[in-house]
Amino acid sequence: MRDDELTALVSAFLYFFFALASWFVLRPMRDTVAAAIGSVALSVLWIGTLGTMLVANAIFSAVVVRFPPRKFIPYAYHAITVSLVLFYFAFRKFGAVEGSNSDLMMEKAFYVWTSVFNLFVTSLFWCFMADTFRSEQAKRLFGFIGVGGTLGSIAGSAATASLAKVLGSANLLLVSCVLLQIAVLVVMRFPRTDATAGAAGPSEATKALGGSVWDGLTHIVKSPYLTGVAAFLALFTIGSSFLYFEQSAIVGAVYADRASRTEVLAQIELAVQVATVLAQVFLTGRLIRWFGLGAALAFLPVVSMIGFGAIAAAPTFAAVAAFVVLRRAGNFAFTNPAMEILFTVVPREDKYKAKAFIETFVYRGGDQLGAWAFAGLTTLGLGLTAIAWIAVPMSAVWMALAVWLARRQAAMAAVSERTAPT
Repeated sequence: MRDDELTALVSAFLYFFFALASWFVLRPMRDTVAAAIGSVALSVLWIGTLGTMLVANAIFSAVVVRFPPRKFIPYAYHAITVSLVLFYFAFRKFGAVEGSNSDLMMEKAFYVWTSVFNLFVTSLFWCFMADTFRSEQAKRLFGFIGVGGTLGSIAGSAATASLAKVLGSANLLLVSCVLLQIAVLVVMRFPRTDATAGAAGPSEATKALGGSVWDGLTHIVKSPYLTGVAAFLALFTIGSSFLYFEQSAIVGAVYADRASRTEVLAQIELAVQVATVLAQVFLTGRLIRWFGLGAALAFLPVVSMIGFGAIAAAPTFAAVAAFVVLRRAGNFAFTNPAMEILFTVVPREDKYKAKAFIETFVYRGGDQLGAWAFAGLTTLGLGLTAIAWIAVPMSAVWMALAVWLARRQAAMAAVSERTAPT
């Protein structure tokens, strides 16, 4: 870290802490719905999530071309906060009786909406970071910034694990709102210096992006690099969907009531975040510095080949839980920071439009493909073992793509550094 990066680094750390703390207060509540309704109903909800995500992307694209990031990011977070307050009143009015028709309807609506907005919360953060820091800075600083998000995740998960039975689920929504608004304050006060101007320069950072609302999609189609990034994320989400359905089915069978499911899922999430922060502090920066971006991108595909192979050999709750912790910790500690570095070398417009589309709609599209694939394979009579074996070669393709993207990023970063103004 250089002296002129300190204020921006601390601000980014705090921004990520409060943004993810806000989401992880709610994540166990959302996953409780999945464990309660079963895989068939869950796949239907994912279709609704994908459609809602498409509408949300259209609205986001219309806003992002008209306002500079420091304005439209707070607007987006304010809109999310308003939606959570509405859910709070709806749960208080219609969700008093657990298992009633009105309660189930509210839970399903809550699942769909939170599955949409949680991606926008994190995607907007990393869009801002990719626009703020250059590729060279990102490789040095994103690991530390990621620790802020991990600590926020731990705080949010721990709050839900300890307060779910005391406050009740509805009141946790208000806790999430407060945390998200603190993140908004950090964005609004984010430092404006040469060290935080990224590739755009200080004057460009205050301008609206302009262009068309369709630029995100069209630029992805035209760019092999962005298409590769989208494919990389899609393969990740398909594998995650397989694992998510298995987890939901087992948790739903083992734990009977909502509070117990929320508690155990929060405990798993807490284990994920503790493992993540240890890896981020001691391993993330060293892995990228010593072995390169390719090693960070390829880490999770390799773990997935091993993990799905282990599940094929022993499809138990213990095996699934261990794989969930390792995979999610590896994603937060290595894959996620590495993917964000990929976007530091693309044009500024693509850092918001194309990146947001990939990390929201493509992400949920991969979820849906994974859901359809899992349901189709189950319909054909395949069990957890057979589905896990199918995921092994898919993870091998994912690893090959990781190596190619790392090489392309290095070449594009070299060109960017040569042409950057001095």
